[in-house]
Amino acid sequence: MTGLFTDQIPLLETFLFSSLISAVDPVAVLAVFEEIQVNEILYIVVFGESLLNDAVTVVLYHMFESYTEMGLENIIYTDILAGFANFFVVALGGTVIGIIWGFATGFVTRFTHEVRVIEPIFIFVMAYLAYLNAEIFHMSGILAITFCGITMKNYVEANISHKSHTTVKYAMKMLSSSSETIIFMFLGVATVNKNHAWNTWFVICTIVFCSVYRTIGVILLTAIANRLRLHQLSKVEKFVMAYGGLRGAVAFALVLLIDPNVVKLQPMFMTTTIAVVYFTVFFQGITIKPLVKILNVKTAERRKPTMNERIHERLMDHTMAAVEDIVGQHGNYHV
Repeated sequence: MTGLFTDQIPLLETFLFSSLISAVDPVAVLAVFEEIQVNEILYIVVFGESLLNDAVTVVLYHMFESYTEMGLENIIYTDILAGFANFFVVALGGTVIGIIWGFATGFVTRFTHEVRVIEPIFIFVMAYLAYLNAEIFHMSGILAITFCGITMKNYVEANISHKSHTTVKYAMKMLSSSSETIIFMFLGVATVNKNHAWNTWFVICTIVFCSVYRTIGVILLTAIANRLRLHQLSKVEKFVMAYGGLRGAVAFALVLLIDPNVVKLQPMFMTTTIAVVYFTVFFQGITIKPLVKILNVKTAERRKPTMNERIHERLMDHTMAAVEDIVGQHGNYHV
């Protein structure tokens, strides 16, 4: 409305762009946070936020994509209400599908002790089936695969052998690193093509607003969360959370999916997304480590337990097991 961008950007196209640019990249964030070895609480909070943020982004993106195809003049209030309802249905539906497939994997792996070699395949295939199942019903595939993994961690890990566990762990690390590398290579290739539309003010405003509104969001949401948390998030931790909002693969992948025939400004959106990804990954990613050291952020403690601690822990474990056997109650510390 100020006329800064020279191009007149329609409202729905702005919403479409804002939905994809809000995706915080979990892999880039975790790579940085593992490097600086922040404490576990902060690591888990940022990881959870970036992961669920992805799911929310994809749902919002598809919602605004369908609105853009319909056109602003054709949208009636029932479409907006359907969009809000769809948002919750897609998120909850994806979560439920993921949990069901996680339980199914737990059930199947109870009977694989005779053929340990097929355990890793079952885990990979059923996790992927959870994703496909969610996508078939237009639910959130990211949420499905996330909650499938969370459920598997609790119910599948104890069923499989140590060798299968190691196989799954390192195969997954290799696949995730390969996927991330391919996407960033693709990002590099897309940077040097001819379909760019550079708009200086649009790029600057996007970077500034992404930073400002992320900070406001973190301050407001952590204020609410701190009322319910045992571990209170400090001001320094809030700053690291706000500063650690790196954009990456998800935003870039979504902007490439926009149909240029429907959204005429797709080249400008793509150029701006690449600029934001470069700024956050290079500038914020490089400067976050010195900032963490300057601000004395609590880092993870990595030490081996002493012999005394190990003996006492073993003694307590055996005592607990004996008491559970006598009482006939099994589980985590029944009263």
